[in-house]
Amino acid sequence: MSSGQTEATGSSRQRAIVVHPALKAVEGGIRLPESRLEEAVGLAQAIDLDVVAAELVPVAKRRPATLIGKGAVERLAELIKETEIDLAVVDGHLSPVQQRNLEKAWSCKVIDRTGLILEIFGERARTREGTLQVELAALNYQRSRLVRSWTHLERQRGGFGFMGGPGETQIEADRRMIGDRIVKLKRELEEVKRTRELHRSARRKIPYPIVALVGYTNAGKSTLFNRLTRAEVLAKDMLFATLDPTMRGLKLPSGRDVILSDTVGFVSDLPHELVAAFRATLEEVLEADVVVHVRDVSHPDAEAQATDVELVLKDLGLGEMVDRGLVEALNKIDLMDETGRVELANQASRRDNAIPVSAMTGVGVDDLLACFDRLLSQGRETLDVQVPFHDGATLAWLYRHGEVVERRDDDIHAHMRVRLDPIDAQRFQQRQAEGKRP
Repeated sequence: MSSGQTEATGSSRQRAIVVHPALKAVEGGIRLPESRLEEAVGLAQAIDLDVVAAELVPVAKRRPATLIGKGAVERLAELIKETEIDLAVVDGHLSPVQQRNLEKAWSCKVIDRTGLILEIFGERARTREGTLQVELAALNYQRSRLVRSWTHLERQRGGFGFMGGPGETQIEADRRMIGDRIVKLKRELEEVKRTRELHRSARRKIPYPIVALVGYTNAGKSTLFNRLTRAEVLAKDMLFATLDPTMRGLKLPSGRDVILSDTVGFVSDLPHELVAAFRATLEEVLEADVVVHVRDVSHPDAEAQATDVELVLKDLGLGEMVDRGLVEALNKIDLMDETGRVELANQASRRDNAIPVSAMTGVGVDDLLACFDRLLSQGRETLDVQVPFHDGATLAWLYRHGEVVERRDDDIHAHMRVRLDPIDAQRFQQRQAEGKRP
């Protein structure tokens, strides 16, 4: 929706306006304000808001009272009244004072970018840990704003009540009650994390390599995940469609088994407290053997989005991996014209581990899987072994767990050169020394 555009609608959904303060000193041409506004509209629509207006508001200097200028506040107040808007989404960070002042000036509920993202997280989180993490982040956010009542804890819809609804006229939440709830949530999170660590410890014994998909929200991670694993993970053209990591087994062309992990998408200006709240969820990425950055190369802000993702990964402690170079799945080439696809292919051919793909059509997926195989093979040890033909179990194990690069048979033995992961090589050698099968 373009700047200043409005639409009439008979929808019963909550009517909203999205306002993006284009802070000149901050954006400086790095991000396109129009793209940021479009993204903010997408975020609002992700929680089923009826966006009837969207505005770009140039801001030369932050106003302590309202963030945006007085003239813009007054003009938007008229628009909000004329279009009977219930909720204003300001795509930026509002202090509690700025939020209250805008609510008074516009006579409607106002939420900022953090509140909007928390609403989305509240609706989309599925696992126990994800739900606890979101609620903890929401309570820390609410504590400074004296948000009303506790109805969000027993909500029938998703989200956290920042947008109003039941309980809007009830008394403000008691700070001590919020503090007690935070203490309880942290305790519950520790229990959940311990349980998850047990599961991860069990998985390490398997031991399958982990390939993690990361990327900007709506870059196509879940669609690619489904394409690779033939799973039915929610994959919609909707921002933040995936919030909890989903893991599935995947067999690579070499026959190697890996675990593929789909993770929550990143956005620009993701508040630090939200990154911290989801750190445990993103720990699967920290343990990954291969990290795949899924990029929407058809997006006008593709480069800026990539920078945002890399900054978050560095914040999570993956700076060395980012600097070394991630695998890049250059997705959505089906949305590019022929000239753009040829140019992208030429650029990718000059870079390491950059694969043009279309998760929607499957083009390039085989090349991506081959890239996983190649990278995972780099750390393998090469063993020269001889196995008697009657030991079919050991022969089968070597083919199942390793890559047989050379084989020569005599009358009694199979003489093989095999590449194995270090842990499998150690297991094989130990069992052979003990006269047992691996």
